[in-house]
Amino acid sequence: MASIFTKIINREIPGHIVAEDENYIAFLDIMPLVKGHVLVVPKQEVDYIFNLEPEVLSGLHLFAQQVAKAMDKTIKCTRIGVAVIGLEVPHVHVHLVPLKAMDDINFTRPKLKLSNEELAEIAERIKGGL
Repeated sequence: MASIFTKIINREIPGHIVAEDENYIAFLDIMPLVKGHVLVVPKQEVDYIFNLEPEVLSGLHLFAQQVAKAMDKTIKCTRIGVAVIGLEVPHVHVHLVPLKAMDDINFTRPKLKLSNEELAEIAERIKGGL
C-alpha cells in the first residue's frame, strides 16, 4: 500500500508543496512543530533512510539544503534544524524545522493546527525564496 507521502507525490491527496524535482519533493507538515516545518522526501518509497542508495541519500540532502536556504530567507528564525526520525510514516523523510529555541524541535510537544490558508501562505513564501 502506498504511503501517505506517495499519495501526495502522485497528487492523490493534497499537499502544500514548496519544491519538487524528478527525484525529490518538499511539502509542509500539516501538523507542524512550528510554522514553516517542512518534510523533504525522496519520490522513491523506501522505509528506512539508510536503505537508500548512496546517490539517492546524498541527493536528498542536497535537495534539503536548497529548501532550507529558501526557508532561511523567508521565515524568521535563528536557523533551520534537521531531524530524521523515521517512525511515523514508512517512507524516508527529513524534517526541516525553523528554530528560535532548542525546544522548537522537540517532537513530544503538541503539534500546531494551522488553517489551510495559513499553510498555503507559508508554502508560497518558501517557494518565493527558491
